[in-house]
Amino acid sequence: MPAISQPHQRRRRTVRLLAAAAGLATVGALAAALPSTAAAGESGKSGGKAPSRYQDVQLLSFNDLHGNLEPPSGSSGRVTELQADGTTKTIDAGGVEYLATHLREARAGNKYSITAAGGDMVGASPLISGLFHDEPTIEALNGLDLDVTSVGNHEFDEGAKELARLQKGGCHPTAGCYTDEEFEGANFPYLAANVLNEKTGKPILKPYWVWKKNGVKVGFIGVTLEDTPGVVSAEGVKGLKFKDEVQTINKYAKELQRQGVKSIVALIHEGGAPASASYNYDCDAPGAGDGISGPIVDIAKNITPQVDALVTGHTHAAYACTINDPAGNPRTVTSAASFGRLYTDTTLTYDRWTGDIARTAVKSANHVVTRTVAKATDMTELISRWNTLAAPIGNRAIGYISADIPSTGTESPMGDLIADAQLAYGKQLDPETDLALMNPGGVRAGLNYAAKGTEGDGVVTYAEGFTVQPFSNTVNLQDFTGAQLIKVLQEQVSGSNAASPKILQPSSGLTYTLDLTKTGADRIVVDSVKLNGTAIDPAATYRVATNSFLAGGGDGITTLGLGTNDLVGTDDLAALEQYLLANSSATSPIAPPAANRITILK
Repeated sequence: MPAISQPHQRRRRTVRLLAAAAGLATVGALAAALPSTAAAGESGKSGGKAPSRYQDVQLLSFNDLHGNLEPPSGSSGRVTELQADGTTKTIDAGGVEYLATHLREARAGNKYSITAAGGDMVGASPLISGLFHDEPTIEALNGLDLDVTSVGNHEFDEGAKELARLQKGGCHPTAGCYTDEEFEGANFPYLAANVLNEKTGKPILKPYWVWKKNGVKVGFIGVTLEDTPGVVSAEGVKGLKFKDEVQTINKYAKELQRQGVKSIVALIHEGGAPASASYNYDCDAPGAGDGISGPIVDIAKNITPQVDALVTGHTHAAYACTINDPAGNPRTVTSAASFGRLYTDTTLTYDRWTGDIARTAVKSANHVVTRTVAKATDMTELISRWNTLAAPIGNRAIGYISADIPSTGTESPMGDLIADAQLAYGKQLDPETDLALMNPGGVRAGLNYAAKGTEGDGVVTYAEGFTVQPFSNTVNLQDFTGAQLIKVLQEQVSGSNAASPKILQPSSGLTYTLDLTKTGADRIVVDSVKLNGTAIDPAATYRVATNSFLAGGGDGITTLGLGTNDLVGTDDLAALEQYLLANSSATSPIAPPAANRITILK
């Protein structure tokens, strides 16, 4: 087992904050009152007295940054705030220049402050980071003084070897070094307690890490969702085993307890869905835990009471809730949405007599990373430096649109456009290609009509296309019977996808009815499935274009991994670029698809 580590040496920068702004917050539902003998911090040092019994430890956390160094655009760069009168308003949020300022202001005056993250710091990143295999994001996280993070599923997009490089440093094995200096890697530990090497049976990275200061010890255990192989390409998780989150956390909580570490935080890249999209919704209002659903609820209810708080992620939702532990005691569970739009400030009151957290004193609140504060100059310099390297590629025009093409909805205009592009590319490879299907999770953003830079309204740049499709999947062709095609559609809404359907985005010509009043596979109205107006023939063969993630049976749609007569083409972004260049111009921009290929009954 790993030994307890001392706090790692961090390259801190001293920054003079130019303006002060208090974050907007919502307070979690655990009791705010400290124990009667609590103190806000150390006391009596000048008089030689011992520190007070209770020491407040500040835990700042965020999750699912996904390399969003620049302020995200559109809905990805806003949060919804619930007002006192019951109405809501949206607030522009995010960008590491602002996140750095907010975190530094939050730490001011807090001698006992830890910054942790819940995974997916990298992967599915915009061009400024993704083009350079996310080295810019690791550099930014170092500058943010991140102490520790769990791995997320996207940390495995390029496989375990690339994740190890992000941790340890060194130039990329094929792209080489991007600057005169060799990449130094993360100066914070990535934790992967439930990710094992198949051959050795041991975690591929540290399972836990311990923060220590003046006798205060807080242990962190990091895990990603057990179903990571179902949401990552097969190549990315080759040679790895992903173990149950609860069993793994409980195992290492015992290990930490044996080492004398009784204050424990779990960093879990799995999450839930609060009943409201507002970041400051009181998810404890209906009763403890009633305001949040999803996988994290069962996980939280079964993690040992030895763990004092859960920092979660993956669902990109915002919440600061309490869910009872197995002993029936409330325990804080938090998530700070995604893309650096929020951070969570949790107060853990450490009892020096017991070495544990006084649970009745835990407080937690989400704060908006507003853009009304001064930018952190070191982050501005970092963004400028990497943008200069990316500009020759990112600023190239690859198409023209007549209006916003959003990525929201069960069937989205952006998803349909990508499917159309893959169908068109498939027909170039093989004229017999019949249709294309795109996974919704691979559509990372929409396209905005308004110019982001100097390119002009309606211009789609390569950087914007990269933000939409950053995974470098290939476009694959496979043959399926009509019966298999029907089963593919049914697997969207049944089996592992029954509770949270993953509706594939269809290319033009494929139509069907999705009846959400029914359950499981019955949600697909089989008689309604048609291709160019003709019912699917169960015995006929259909040539289908998908990306390589789906072609491997990703998203729990296993039948897509059973196709025959495989043909592998170019990467999916190149297919989108070809389609936009062929079908749009400055004088004749492409219009958003109507997103009417799936008829939805509710």
